[in-house]
Amino acid sequence: MKTVLAYGDSLTWGVDAENRTRHAYENRWPSVLQKALGHGVRVIAEGLNGRTTVYSDYTADCDRNGARVLPTILHTHAPLDLVIIMLGTNDLKPVYANNAVVVGHGIKRLVSLVRSHVWPVEMETPDILIVSPPPLCETDDPLLGPMFSGRIEESHMLASVYADLADELECGFFDAGSVAKTTPVDGVHLDAENTRAVGKGLEPVVRMMLGL
Repeated sequence: MKTVLAYGDSLTWGVDAENRTRHAYENRWPSVLQKALGHGVRVIAEGLNGRTTVYSDYTADCDRNGARVLPTILHTHAPLDLVIIMLGTNDLKPVYANNAVVVGHGIKRLVSLVRSHVWPVEMETPDILIVSPPPLCETDDPLLGPMFSGRIEESHMLASVYADLADELECGFFDAGSVAKTTPVDGVHLDAENTRAVGKGLEPVVRMMLGL
């Protein structure tokens, strides 16, 4: 049995912007990936709304700092064969004053945490797949529109930054924006069709990295 950890934010959790709820389990991209890979692989979905790579956000009663939480999650789910990291959208909020290159530094920190982790069992360090999230789009949403004001262009830069970073760190890479688009309902999240597309798009990459 191969075990994959899908570490992400609301795109991994499965926010349904149109209905202001959560996508059905079978439509979320980790679930679609799980079904496509079959019974020999277990995909663990670890998505949290608002999660960043390395920044703290005290507007919610949960810890959204991805770097602070990741070691606990790695320990919880070990042993692991592959860690998929799809984060960075929330790092682009104007409050953090970031550009795509700085967001890449956050991803690099997460990769370092995986590779330096003291695992609770004897195991090989898992492979890492860096996934760039689909870029933001224009929206009239009264909350998320202002929250990500002026950040659409920078969100389009994440894919190239992440691709270069993956080469540098010898990680896998997948551009989720190559198969999915965010919905103009809120400019950030994915409708059911597009979140399913991420799971389907990831299948061949994950199969190759797991040696299936």
